[in-house]
Amino acid sequence: MLFAVFPESVNSDIGETQPIQSTRLRVCIRSKLMWIIFTVMIIAIITIPTAIILTKKGNVVETNLTTKPSTTITTAKEAVWILTGSMSSARAYHTASILPNGNVLVTGGTADRKTVLNSAEVYNPFTGLWTTTGSMNTGRLHHTASILTNGSVLVAGGTTDGIVISSRAEVYDPSTGLWTNTGRMSTARCLHTASIFANGNVLVAGGITGAGTVLSSAEVYNPFTGLWTNTGKMNPARYCHTQITLTNGDVLVAHGFNDSPLLSSAEVYNPSTRLWATTSTKNTARILHIQVTLKNGNVLVAGGTGKGGTVLSSAEVYDLSTGIWTTAGTMNTARYRHTASILTNGNILVVGGIVDESNITSNAEVYG
Repeated sequence: MLFAVFPESVNSDIGETQPIQSTRLRVCIRSKLMWIIFTVMIIAIITIPTAIILTKKGNVVETNLTTKPSTTITTAKEAVWILTGSMSSARAYHTASILPNGNVLVTGGTADRKTVLNSAEVYNPFTGLWTTTGSMNTGRLHHTASILTNGSVLVAGGTTDGIVISSRAEVYDPSTGLWTNTGRMSTARCLHTASIFANGNVLVAGGITGAGTVLSSAEVYNPFTGLWTNTGKMNPARYCHTQITLTNGDVLVAHGFNDSPLLSSAEVYNPSTRLWATTSTKNTARILHIQVTLKNGNVLVAGGTGKGGTVLSSAEVYDLSTGIWTTAGTMNTARYRHTASILTNGNILVVGGIVDESNITSNAEVYG
């Protein structure tokens, strides 16, 4: 069966074959998964305007008006879920990116544990329908996808055929639906992370190589030249982590694995100094989670797997102003290897993921 996501050998960028230490990679992926079709659900932003409000307890505020006091009771309304269109292909280990027009681009992944997909499709939140778009030049999973400032999408690295760990990258043009190859990363990597700076450059960090080496290295992609440049290294090396650009321009990296320990640490990259600095430790060590920026600039982390392989429903929020993590409730479904997208109204759409060794979920939920 092809789907040795973590194969026993891997081709290097110069055509040589290198052994891969699959035991480290298997920590992230359960080998006995049963794949089912992902069905995406999305909140009814237009037809049900109350859906964008989280459920909270009502607050009572007393106010004095002219001659007599009055009491105002404010009760937040519950969010709701409505079934929407299904993708044309079942897939997991894919990426999902919000395009400038509000549509969602999904790329790559696998549908059957045997074939790595090069296909891509676009979701229209106004019609609730999916349409296929141009296929990538290379099938891949465990890759990254980044929205560039011109609206294009940069896809980099990953496992390209279930065997090879790649340094290749390509760019999607939403106006034509076509993909174009661009410069290669200096290091082939998968299970890495990527985020974009205000100047349009893209930072890629960490991951794991074909030889099974956990990476502390990071590199920056310049979309104007199509070239990659090495930058400061993380401490410690990590993979299966998350990464996001903060509103102040820095980049936050959190959690992941370093060889075998499950990390609860986080660190921040300063693009001006090109150096990393540690920040406060999170409440729960986790991997294979999601990490997104909220409307107020704080960062939400949710789901993943914790110590002992426990699938998590918990969430926490990083306060940008204090650098401190606090708990943020729980999702309805514990999950890992899911995706999260920021909707145009600022809410967070969480989709799919793995719930246990035998099941991949099709459900979705919104935080906002």
